Amino acid sequence: MTTSTRPGTVHVDEREARRVAEAARDTRWNKPSFAKELYLGRFRLDLIHPHPRPAADGDAATRAFLERLRAVCGELDGSVIERESRIPDEYVKALARIGVFGMKVPREYGGLGLTQVGYNHGLMLLGDVHPSIGALVSAHQSIGVPEPVKQFGSEEQKRAFLPRCAQGAISAFLLTEPDVGSDPARLAAVAEPVDDGETYEISGTKLWTTNGVVAELLVVMARVPAHDGGRGGVTAFVVEADSPGITVERRNAFMGLRGIENGVTRFDRVRVPAANRLGGEGDGLKIALTTLNTGRLSIPALCTGASKWCLKIAREWSAERVQWGRPVGEHAAVAHKVSFIAATAFAQEAVLDLSAHLADEGRRDIRIEAALAKLWCSETAWQVADELVQIRGGRGYETAASLAARGERAVPAEQILRDLRINRIFEGSTEIMHLLIAREAVDAHLQAAGDIIDPDVALSGKAKAAVKATGFYARWLPQLVTGAGQLPRSYQEFGLLATHLRYVERASRRLARSTFYAMARWQGGLEKKQGFLARVVDIGAELFAVAASCVRAQMLRENGQPAAVQLADTFARQSRLRSERLFDALWHNTDRADESLARAVLAGEHSWFDADVLDASEGTGPWISPPPAGPPSENVARRMLPSTRPE
Repeated sequence: MTTSTRPGTVHVDEREARRVAEAARDTRWNKPSFAKELYLGRFRLDLIHPHPRPAADGDAATRAFLERLRAVCGELDGSVIERESRIPDEYVKALARIGVFGMKVPREYGGLGLTQVGYNHGLMLLGDVHPSIGALVSAHQSIGVPEPVKQFGSEEQKRAFLPRCAQGAISAFLLTEPDVGSDPARLAAVAEPVDDGETYEISGTKLWTTNGVVAELLVVMARVPAHDGGRGGVTAFVVEADSPGITVERRNAFMGLRGIENGVTRFDRVRVPAANRLGGEGDGLKIALTTLNTGRLSIPALCTGASKWCLKIAREWSAERVQWGRPVGEHAAVAHKVSFIAATAFAQEAVLDLSAHLADEGRRDIRIEAALAKLWCSETAWQVADELVQIRGGRGYETAASLAARGERAVPAEQILRDLRINRIFEGSTEIMHLLIAREAVDAHLQAAGDIIDPDVALSGKAKAAVKATGFYARWLPQLVTGAGQLPRSYQEFGLLATHLRYVERASRRLARSTFYAMARWQGGLEKKQGFLARVVDIGAELFAVAASCVRAQMLRENGQPAAVQLADTFARQSRLRSERLFDALWHNTDRADESLARAVLAGEHSWFDADVLDASEGTGPWISPPPAGPPSENVARRMLPSTRPE
């Protein structure tokens, strides 16, 4: 993007308008992205309809594997994991024997070579047993050693590590540190080159290392200092977990995911061969972010599986529980909740499957789609589980073990609520997803707008008047970029669902106009308007979900399942109400008052209000006292699984 020569001023002429129009039509910036086009006000239904379908030669093998997986999962007892806070070793071995840990590893390296679609369905089955198993497998395969090695490893690295991972050598991804969460550029772990660059020595501490307690292989992100032989920077390494100097200091415990093997790992001059470095020095952040693009799809897969389970429980309970002479599901108050659960679960699977198919095609830039799927599914799954608990009332709040002890069906509704909560934080919190998607969406607008907007300078009143005087936004951008003034297409082939697609088309243009107006109004200050940007992202997420649901329902109708139309229609109606509330809140909100109050609270101006609180936690952290200066003498938490390779 270029900027105007005089900050705070805008000059637009016919040539500029033509240039913007050409840029707006140009899809060569990137491989086409349906979601990016949606934020630009261009509803490119042709990018997702007809619904993508899997390659015919992969269907039989995938179905056969999923049947084997279903049979194995049917023999596993999730209540054991919940009670013992561990996944039994024999469960891991049973999964390894059928190839679960190599689902996405290419066949030439000993894996099953499943598509993203097939892998997602496998994760949904695993999550049905217990979400901790889903976390174990997804952390190993989506972001652990297999994915970054598959994408960035040399042939030697692939042959060294991928067969081991496929056979059951658990892996982990170590990025987060005690003082580094969503800002990996601040990594403190250091990898010093030694032995003339033939080896690196890694020192530092990693926090929340999912699978780190039981892993055999680790992907570790550490900062290489600039040196004569290289540029340095954040770099990725594959590290053997039993290397001298690695200490697992503790196994962490959480609100949910009771069986997750998540710990604190310390590195003290751990020697790693340069041959184990992934990519070049300084490529670590690119590797991490690229891995997370498709890796994020594991979260909506687990969320969708959980929501479909919630629907089953809600349906059964609401039809059987009788109050005031009628099943509770026939009372409107409960019926509305059942409808929300059913419609939302359908939309989640539509968003998940569409994103996964686009990932499998390999021709699309799916950064926004994957992020939207993670954001929207994690938020709505939490709402679905909350509604299930409400439907079941006291039995929803009671633990499954307590229910069983009283002789009732052991439905773990409160557990699913606890387990799902982490998905709004895992692999990019909701707030980070809002910022990431907003940046991508606004950047697309900036590319379209070119010189019109200076991102470093807020428009003065005079400049705003200049924009208005030129009539640029009224004459050019609404027509050439957002498509305003055009009648939506009819989408007649969608029947009942056509009206929802017309709404998505109109709403996407309205969203683009709102974004352009905000860019003109706030300029460089737009990035600080996080409330506005979050609502822009959430509107786009709803529109994406409606489009995905309609396209999926149309495919299912053509395949002999016309009932899917009712699910999609009801979801679209619910979603439209949410979108309209968000549109209104773009400009009518309490953001300024909220931020002012927050500043006052942080400054201590309202400490009088909580002065009477008893706080047993004593302190604000992250450390009440400094952590030990050096590593302990032994691994106090590391637990090696027995060999999980096929017998």
